[in-house]
Amino acid sequence: MGGKRNAGRHTAGAKAGGFRVVPDVAADAGSGAGAARRATGANTTIAGERASSAGVVLFSAVLFALCFCIVLGAAQIATGSIGVMAVVVALVVALLAVSSVHIAQQWEKVVVLRLGKFNRVSGPGLFWTIPVIEQNTMRVDGRVRVTSFGAEETLTADLVPLDVNAVLFWHVWDAKAACTEVGDFTRAVELAAQTALRDAIGRAGAAEVAIRREQLDRELKRVLEEKVAQWGVTILSVEVRDILLPKELQDVMSLEAQAEQRKKARIILMEAEQDICEMMDDMGDTYAKNDAALRLRAMHLLYESVRETGGTVVVPSSFSEGFGDVLGDNVKKVVGGEVPPAL
Repeated sequence: MGGKRNAGRHTAGAKAGGFRVVPDVAADAGSGAGAARRATGANTTIAGERASSAGVVLFSAVLFALCFCIVLGAAQIATGSIGVMAVVVALVVALLAVSSVHIAQQWEKVVVLRLGKFNRVSGPGLFWTIPVIEQNTMRVDGRVRVTSFGAEETLTADLVPLDVNAVLFWHVWDAKAACTEVGDFTRAVELAAQTALRDAIGRAGAAEVAIRREQLDRELKRVLEEKVAQWGVTILSVEVRDILLPKELQDVMSLEAQAEQRKKARIILMEAEQDICEMMDDMGDTYAKNDAALRLRAMHLLYESVRETGGTVVVPSSFSEGFGDVLGDNVKKVVGGEVPPAL
């Protein structure tokens, strides 16, 4: 239920180009909660390095030994000997001291109950409790948690089965509410995330889910915030990782995308043809008003046709008649073949 139970979990594995959640079987061996999480396909871990509790254990051991020795030393000074009663009293005092002095890590909040009722939230650092009367009910890890969850073969609004994997980042900001308002807040968040994901997929079409990921992330975050706020949990972000479509649907969507691209290409080609037509219309008006310009253009086109290839163009003698107005007499004779060109 607390952060220690969740700290040993991690995610691994891959499937169909995306990550698939695989809980740590060793950490959940023999645990009913672990089996339930594997059945639902959700997994939660603490973001960050694992922390060691060796310092807390060492502090308790030193405190026990110190109290035990102090009581035995007091008995030795008072009675001159150490009997069985002195040893029993020393053990009881040492146990009471250990049960009343506690240490909470920097990221931990400890819920303390007094005779079964909520009294306070202690930590981090050193804190005290009244032996027998007060109990440290739960240690809540306040670090960011990462929950991997998914929805397999969930039908969309257009009845297409999708496999969707997502990641949820959240943390506990109110340890009291997390411990007193819900039995297992970690499992509750996991199930709430899965339910919200399935509902969001069912309200949208397959194409909308595949294309509009950011909108799906925002919708999931809003729904989860409203649901888990009363549990003392804050949703930081929701990120959809993988959306796996059926192979048949992928082929259909690929054909649709290709057809859309061909449509755009044809539209662009038609727009280019329209622009060319308008330009040719303007050029026609210009050439209609000036025959000499049209003939010069014809000569330019003839020159361009043979410039690149270096070929030979056979020009009939009547061709020179079309340039009577724009060519000199000598040029006309050369073009017409009356005078050989000068070398």
